[in-house]
Amino acid sequence: VMVLSLKLPTNERLQFLAGQYIDILLKDQQPRSFSLANAPHSDEFLELHIRNIAGGAFTHHVFEEMKERDILRFKGPLGTFFLREDSARPIIFVASGTGFAPIKAIIEHALFIGVKRPMHFYWGARKLADLYMLDKAKLWESSGIKFTPVLSEALAEDHWQGRTGFVHQAVLDDYSDLSEQEVYACGAPVVVEAAHRDFTTQRGLPNDAFFSDAFTYAPKN
Repeated sequence: VMVLSLKLPTNERLQFLAGQYIDILLKDQQPRSFSLANAPHSDEFLELHIRNIAGGAFTHHVFEEMKERDILRFKGPLGTFFLREDSARPIIFVASGTGFAPIKAIIEHALFIGVKRPMHFYWGARKLADLYMLDKAKLWESSGIKFTPVLSEALAEDHWQGRTGFVHQAVLDDYSDLSEQEVYACGAPVVVEAAHRDFTTQRGLPNDAFFSDAFTYAPKN
């Protein structure tokens, strides 16, 4: 995973909500959507988390061709994945892989504005190295945010003592009732869809208390 920092032209700022995304415009004009990983109060740079995916058009460009100070065109902000600040419900965040990016932005924003609602963050990945900002997530615990990392395919060398399996299953194991909660889920479509299905049908989560952003990728032409 590469952290890509974009700097806007002097004296320009992007007005956005934590959790929103931008569309990067490549030469072929096929937009590639990436979530902003920084909160609005920390906007000197726009932070993107890019996973190197075999066959991904933009990721190939980033990892193989892009140089510092290259110019990128984008449009945004876009999307409805952002914190509902008028709610009093306890919050559960579910991220898989780089779905961490917009949730990082939302959590940092929530801490900045002093949200007092209980927050529990679940981060699912295959192996330990995929929890690419583990120290930052652990740091939030000192601010009262519960953090549960979950690995589905931990390696022997990870010496993993934590939770294993699918990240949405960890939530099901921990919560017998989600009728009073609000869930923000981001990452692979299969994870987001499973979370929505099981949380609403098995744990009583209201449909309108589930907010999501599912990641797909565009193959190289």
